[in-house]
Amino acid sequence: MQQHLPSGTIPPRPSRPSRSGTFTGRSRTLTGLVTAAAATAGLLLTGLAPGAQAADNPYERGPAPTNASIEASRGSYAVSQTSVSSLVVSGFGGGTIYYPTSTADGTFGAVVISPGFTAYESSIAWLGPRLASQGFVVFTIDTNTTLDQPASRGRQLLAALDYLTERSSVRSRVDSGRLGVMGHSMGGGGSLEAAKDRPSLKAAIPLTGWNTDKTWPELRTPTLVVGADGDSIAPVATHSEPFYESLPGSLDKAYLELRGASHFTPNTSDTTIAKYSISWLKRFIDDDTRYEQFLCPLPRPSLTIAEYRGNCPHTA
Repeated sequence: MQQHLPSGTIPPRPSRPSRSGTFTGRSRTLTGLVTAAAATAGLLLTGLAPGAQAADNPYERGPAPTNASIEASRGSYAVSQTSVSSLVVSGFGGGTIYYPTSTADGTFGAVVISPGFTAYESSIAWLGPRLASQGFVVFTIDTNTTLDQPASRGRQLLAALDYLTERSSVRSRVDSGRLGVMGHSMGGGGSLEAAKDRPSLKAAIPLTGWNTDKTWPELRTPTLVVGADGDSIAPVATHSEPFYESLPGSLDKAYLELRGASHFTPNTSDTTIAKYSISWLKRFIDDDTRYEQFLCPLPRPSLTIAEYRGNCPHTA
């Protein structure tokens, strides 16, 4: 563009490179403008509302996590619960739904949890309020009989998910596209069965799982396998380890072996189980990458972790 100067004005000299390679003259003015613009942009970014970045992932729920927050006995959400009678459902034995009391954040992902052989809902009830307070709808269930095998428990987990999303009193709080399953012992084996039968599930967590089927190459659901180093009922060498090793190499998967733990460790409140279950469910049900930091790099052996394997970084 042609520059018009008042008559009698001497045009300024073009800027020249100095010996140091930087520009003098106009370049100083440009540098000042760029610096000012950057500072202004920084102020504007600083002034954004705390939740502004959440728009990148509409499923993020709750504040940014810390080790303390995911190890705490309760998360940031107040929790309500409702009982579901076996008389009003079909395909499983009823149970208890735990859910965030507030509806201000919209819908939540959901997880159904099955107990083990000869056990009742009470054996895994501690997980209900603990997970729900982190921003999930959680359904701890009873099975049709306490003797049901893993394949049956898998079908019951799916029946409970269907009830939760289609008929339950909290169905409007649940995002039916973001669901997961968990279970203890035969319920853990059932969670693998459920993931096999419904590949659309976002997460599966078998806790000291038991199943006569040791290989799961067909699974497409991100799976965290939790074993116990002192398990004499479902020893890791014949259950949790082959479960994990048989999962596809391309699948987001992890193996957590608890140190100083038994087959029944998942039946009582356990910080390590809670910490990594919350992280796994957040990462894959909510696609919340804020929790990736607790899963990758792989956690190292500790007083409560005998071994941890997995593939990082996660892709889902």
